[in-house]
Formats: sequence, structure tokens, C-alpha cells
Amino acid sequence: MNIRGAITQHAGAAPQARTRDGKRVRALDVYVVEDNVVVLENLIAALEELAPIHVVGTAADESVAVEWLRAEGERCDLVIIDIFLRTGSGLGVIAAARARRPDAALVVLSNYATDEMRARCLASGADRVFDKSRDIDQLVAYCLALSARTPDDLPH
Repeated sequence: MNIRGAITQHAGAAPQARTRDGKRVRALDVYVVEDNVVVLENLIAALEELAPIHVVGTAADESVAVEWLRAEGERCDLVIIDIFLRTGSGLGVIAAARARRPDAALVVLSNYATDEMRARCLASGADRVFDKSRDIDQLVAYCLALSARTPDDLPH
């Protein structure tokens, strides 16, 4: 399978969304790097239900994610990255994403959010690190805060 075939594409631009109080916000274009299919599907479903996001693509390994960021990276406001991937590492994805999109929000979502790993991720360019088992509510709150920014504040 070639790199294009391995990338999940989601067509269209981010739609407009509304908060529960009716305030209009712009949905975030999100790219997700996660190698566990069950976690990926559940994460996307939860975020689409709870936050104004629009998933523009996914990858399960570093090389696919880096290629997408090189070719399509300007299309995303937020990259959600797992550290341990099918091949490669989320740390490489963070470095590539930060180089390609210095203004995009980069967050790590990992089961291995130890103090040492958090420090390594932040030093590599991640904005935030969330633990998969404890911090999903914080990730949702982070997405809501990003979507509430004005269009001029958003990456693009």
C-alpha cells in the first residue's frame, strides 16, 4: 500500500458549530496520529460529540504522519499525537509538525504521560500532554478553548 492509501482522508472544510449556549464557533480541523484502531475510533467519536472538531485525516505511524504534514499540513489547526506508534515515534511527528506548522496546536495523548515523557514531549514542541486514561475531559476542554478563539487567532 502506498503512503496515500494509508492516510485516512476526511473531505471538506471544517463546518461552523455552536456551543451549548448557542455561540457560533469555527470547528477545528484536526489530524490524529494513533495506531490503535479502537482507541482512534472512540477518540474521534468522543471528540466529534463533545467538541467542535472536524477530523481531516489520521495516521498510525510516524512516516505516514510526517508525509501528510508535509503535503497537507496547512489544513489542520490541531494535531493529536500518540507517542508509541506502529512504526516510528510520536516525538518525530511532533518535530515535523512543529517545523511544518509552527502555529498549529500540538497535543500528545498517551498512556505513558509520565513526568519524564511529558518533559520530552514539551521539549520537542508539544503544547500540551494528556493522559489517555485520565485527561480526556481536559483534552475536550482544550479543544473547546481553541475553537472559541476568533478566526484570526486560529492557525492557517
